[in-house]
Amino acid sequence: MVPADAAYWYSWSQVPGLGPVLLKRLWQHFGDLKTAWEAPLEALGEVEGIGAKLQGAIACYRQQCHPLALYEHHRQQNPHHWVLSDPRYPPLLREIPDPPPLLYYGGARVTELLSQATPTVAIVGTRDPSEYAQRWAHKLGYALGQAGFVVVSGMAAGIDGAAHWGCLEAGGATLAVLATGVDMIYPPENRPLYYQIRERGGFLSEYPRGVGADRPQFPRRNRIIAGLCRAVIIAEAPYKSGALITARYAAEYGRDVYVLPGHLDNHRAKGALSLVNQGAQIILGEEALLEQLGHTPPLDPKPFSAPPPTLSPPQQQILTAIQHLSQGSHSVAFDDIVQQAALETSVVMAELMHLELMGWVEQLPGNRYRKIER
Repeated sequence: MVPADAAYWYSWSQVPGLGPVLLKRLWQHFGDLKTAWEAPLEALGEVEGIGAKLQGAIACYRQQCHPLALYEHHRQQNPHHWVLSDPRYPPLLREIPDPPPLLYYGGARVTELLSQATPTVAIVGTRDPSEYAQRWAHKLGYALGQAGFVVVSGMAAGIDGAAHWGCLEAGGATLAVLATGVDMIYPPENRPLYYQIRERGGFLSEYPRGVGADRPQFPRRNRIIAGLCRAVIIAEAPYKSGALITARYAAEYGRDVYVLPGHLDNHRAKGALSLVNQGAQIILGEEALLEQLGHTPPLDPKPFSAPPPTLSPPQQQILTAIQHLSQGSHSVAFDDIVQQAALETSVVMAELMHLELMGWVEQLPGNRYRKIER
């Protein structure tokens, strides 16, 4: 069931200057983003970080934007996504300070893997690894996949690809967090890997379909990898490496960080080795790693319960009309609903869209509707 405020999550996410941190604060302050959208600017100013300049941008955007119409168009192009208030949103990721307001997904098993209590472990590292690090990334991916862990990485060249392949070859499940839309294959040479992950795992991204690779998107992607996982393994990384960004996020989010020991003469290993001084644990083999992970207490994300949807008087009238008209029939024509509910056509059209988003009604072919039993 799509949350009642899903359209408002999308509209708020498009406001210039309003990032994931402030958007989460808005949600927590008002309880739902529809209420926030309709709130006066003075009330928005009560949220930490929303000053006069941003209030002006919000006021300007609200005048130009119709959330339901904007979201309906977006949903047609991107049907597979969760908003932060959706109970299906990955719970560990929801708990970080800056979770993606919309999380797009693809692949045959992504919803299955994220709906279970299967532990997730990330393996990341340099795109230009040594033979030793690439071999061990593959071995660790294989061991984790065989042991029932979901291996998470970024489908980049080098360490990421080796970890994904290792997990797949063990018959395990792997998730790729992309810095592009989930329909884009980057880098192009990972096309065979993309198709394997699509069939046996899944993809996640904060970017909608059609968004290509752009340098600033990769560091932002790394926070999602860290947020999704209970532990993060850095296989090999020089001082200037995106993998170290992932490690930093992992430490901030309270995840465990593990490092594959490397050669001191290898510049590609020095960034990862520096993490040991910051509390990262050294990996001493597959069995030792599995034992360490087995003794790691699981994170305990706060239980999530969406607030029960409240119906406005017009919405209640429309539901009553559908229920009355559908006796002996599976669906009701739109024109009959308008007549029975005694409301303006435009009102019925808008409220039916609301009810559909809230999971109360379903639209059928021929502009017919039926009430969903709850």
